[in-house]
Amino acid sequence: MQVTRDTFNEVMVPNYNPAAMVPVRGEGSRVWDQDGREYIDFAGGIAVNVLGHCHPELVKTLNDQGSKLWHLSNVFTNEPAMRLAKKLTDATFADKVYFANSGAEANEAALKLARRFALDHFGESKDQIISFTKGFHGRTFFTVTVGGQPAYSDGFGPKPGAVEHCEYNNLDALKALMSERTCAVMMEPMQGEGGIIVPDPEFVKGVRELCDKHDALLIFDEVQSGMGRTGELYEYINLGVKPDILTTAKSLGGGFPVGAMLTTDKVSASLKPGTHGSTYGGNPLACAIAEKVFDIVNTPEVLEGVRHKEALFREKLNQINDKYHVFSEIRGKGMLLGCALNEHYKGKARDFMVAANEEGLMCLVAGMDVVRFAPSLIIPDEDIIEGLRRFEKGIAQLVAKSDAA
Repeated sequence: MQVTRDTFNEVMVPNYNPAAMVPVRGEGSRVWDQDGREYIDFAGGIAVNVLGHCHPELVKTLNDQGSKLWHLSNVFTNEPAMRLAKKLTDATFADKVYFANSGAEANEAALKLARRFALDHFGESKDQIISFTKGFHGRTFFTVTVGGQPAYSDGFGPKPGAVEHCEYNNLDALKALMSERTCAVMMEPMQGEGGIIVPDPEFVKGVRELCDKHDALLIFDEVQSGMGRTGELYEYINLGVKPDILTTAKSLGGGFPVGAMLTTDKVSASLKPGTHGSTYGGNPLACAIAEKVFDIVNTPEVLEGVRHKEALFREKLNQINDKYHVFSEIRGKGMLLGCALNEHYKGKARDFMVAANEEGLMCLVAGMDVVRFAPSLIIPDEDIIEGLRRFEKGIAQLVAKSDAA
């Protein structure tokens, strides 16, 4: 059957507005569309394709595990799930792991666990969950309510209660909001969808201290910032602040759907048998692939390489900005970077993304004012240089049109 971009409009629900081109093949940091045109991928499936496309070791693992065992119900456990959980706990603060299919599901589990833990230890009155404006935690009704972007949660009827929002990076505002009623504070240690916002380390330490003071759990959503993307396995390691619960997905599976919630022995005890579950969570195929991703990413070679590649990106982006004066700052860390547009180009991030796409570069936006890059952690330096050359060509076109207007 022959399909084109027009087929999407005929048969798909219109909640997405995908690009005009249709990718059909990928290898490393390069992608080809239906017409055979090549693109460099700085989007990474929105910070998912941590090892690029069709990494040979992941393909081998997929084939090997696919010929053994794909799926079991959670009436049984399986070897890949247990191996992956052991590696995650050995490498982090955590003692226990719960597997899901996505970041939203991992966050849903974290929020339910926080409420259940508070009920078990403090009673029904301790139910308040605090998160931050411009935060993003998924698209289930609970997680989208906790996320601090009303555009994603409004219009679906009554929202889950006892959820409040606070300005990110504002410790005084959080202090005023917290009380003995607070059961959890949920935050991204670096905001992704909200504009690639890096917090003040003292703010994060202060959030930890307030949680301790009020017997509230601290939940770090590392769905986007985790799995090596910032040059450490998880960003909490860079910050020197341990959460009580951490969620991870996206890069964890390198493109295969998998998510996980990590926590301590004490907190995990509140998810007794029957309190939560997932049909596909922890399936052997997903866990085998995620284990291989973990083994490759959690090495000095890859993690130190991320820092080198960030420096290269920043050097080239600053050279572009010296020439065209379109960015107010380059934000982010590692292979999660945001080009914040200045006053003259505010609200036009999508225009920059489309212009880049027309020049053979795949990138993202983070809100209306930030162009986002979330490429493979092992993207070759020459692909960074060539991708930014294409990005500059797109910017040149936009600036020329703006000057002509």
